[in-house]
Amino acid sequence: MKVLITGGAGYLGSILVPKLLNLDYNVTVYDNLIYNQLSLIDLCYIKNFKFVQSDVRDKENLLGYIKEADIVIPLAAIVGFPACDRDKKMATEINYEQIKFIVDNLSKEQRIIFPNSNSGYGKRADGMYCTEESPLNPVSHYGQTKVDAEKVIMDSGNGIGLRLATVFGISPRMRLDLLVNEFVYKALTDRYITVFEKDFIRNYIHIRDVAYTFNFMIDNYDKYNGEIFNVGLSDSNLSKEELVEKIKGYIPDFAITYSDYYEDPDKRNYLVSNKKIESTGWSPTYSLDEGIEELIMAYKIIVNFDMSKFRNSFPLGYGKV
Repeated sequence: MKVLITGGAGYLGSILVPKLLNLDYNVTVYDNLIYNQLSLIDLCYIKNFKFVQSDVRDKENLLGYIKEADIVIPLAAIVGFPACDRDKKMATEINYEQIKFIVDNLSKEQRIIFPNSNSGYGKRADGMYCTEESPLNPVSHYGQTKVDAEKVIMDSGNGIGLRLATVFGISPRMRLDLLVNEFVYKALTDRYITVFEKDFIRNYIHIRDVAYTFNFMIDNYDKYNGEIFNVGLSDSNLSKEELVEKIKGYIPDFAITYSDYYEDPDKRNYLVSNKKIESTGWSPTYSLDEGIEELIMAYKIIVNFDMSKFRNSFPLGYGKV
């Protein structure tokens, strides 16, 4: 079976691609290597791996690879509110128009599994858990583009949507601009964290459990086609304050300051229910505590590198196809 993964050399793809190759899928990664990452270089000896360096906005080129695929996993995206706000036009082209183009050119026999974000739930103060039926209220351009893309897929009648919690954990294409990853890094290096809007709640999920979820949905596609699933740890709906206090249990010697003088532009605040995906027999393998321990160990290795390479802010001048 042939799998096309756009953006497959990114944070998630660098975990997912080797997993699928180990399961004997033929995997084509379509990625422009915006961050000059080398995360897939050790896979080049594998015969069923193919790498295409190209931008998803080059639709003429992308179309040929879409036509060859049995499964499309569109990971290519401008991720997070800061990067999307920096160039909203480009974010729309990649996060939304890419998905519409793929959907418009898929046959009924082809499959698409789409990674959305819990950010679509926005800011909720009612204390109710967000289920897959809850109304969406994105608070950022990033969230809006992902919600719009998910709708295109669901309206087509062919596809599975995964609304991912805030992801944490180590990847060969590492990211520090994710809440758990960043807080652990700051605790180890800066020895202090300033937390804004400490009561804002998010859900969390380990990156390897996300990769497992894609494989789970490939195996069960016919059963769950047309469905949307929240994907997170049910025991980890935590406020920012609760998160940093948990980290302090592993790194005692850092200072925490809570401040009301700054508002976080990314105002996500929600409790998330993962009961629907749990009812399928899916269950996560990695806890938040295990992820914190993993990060502490890994940062001892990477702390001497240029850490700017591990944040999702695209280089100056980027934007041309």
